[in-house]
Amino acid sequence: MKKIGFIGAGNMATAIIDGLIRNDPDNAKNITVFDVISEKLDIMKDKGVQTSGSVVEVTGASDIIVLAVKPQNYAEVLAEVKKAVTKEKVIVTIAAGISTDYIAKTIECDCPMVRVMPNTPLLLGVGASALSRRNISDEDFGYVYKMFANGGVAEILDETQMNSVIAVNGSSPAYVYLFAKAMIDYAKQQGIDEDKALRLVCATLKGSAEMLEHSGDTAEVLIKKVSSPGGTTLKALEKLEEKDFYNAVIEAMDACTNRANELSK
Repeated sequence: MKKIGFIGAGNMATAIIDGLIRNDPDNAKNITVFDVISEKLDIMKDKGVQTSGSVVEVTGASDIIVLAVKPQNYAEVLAEVKKAVTKEKVIVTIAAGISTDYIAKTIECDCPMVRVMPNTPLLLGVGASALSRRNISDEDFGYVYKMFANGGVAEILDETQMNSVIAVNGSSPAYVYLFAKAMIDYAKQQGIDEDKALRLVCATLKGSAEMLEHSGDTAEVLIKKVSSPGGTTLKALEKLEEKDFYNAVIEAMDACTNRANELSK
């Protein structure tokens, strides 16, 4: 196994690391992590992962360096990465809006890179990650791809699409949670037990996703199959159309992409 270094030990780094260890427990000994918060490093030690005292140390000791820090911390972190990076090392970035061009210019090294937009369900091994590649061999890219495929679905895109895909898989769990919250809150208003409503709503969301993925029908066809003429579902859909639900979702996703473009480096 290649040696993988993580700069940052937050939720996403933890999810990726857990996926690697879940796939093969022996992977832990080849993973090194640095974080400024010592408590996070203690958690990593409990997983059998190696810990480090600096960004430079992790960069120098690793074949693949995963930058798992917030976008606002990139300039500071990349200044340290620059001190130990070489053209043989693979850089993986998971921050929204951080381009590989920006990284290459900042560290003054056009080394192999993969830009990734994961989402939070990766924490449970059911994530959805979009990846784009730059100046990287098929072998190395395949290795990085599997790191994220271990935690769910992974799809390959061109980097020009990476800001747009944030609205599709990166931020979209929040839209789903908002929709679920409205359904659960309505159930409570009708006197239905909240825990029972939660289980019914979650099962409905899961089942609907399974139908969308495996039934062979499009979303439009599936909508029609649920909507009997003159029935209850059509009344609900008419109200959603009256409130311009479909276009509101499109506009929300467009706002997400526009913000990603504004924040891009």
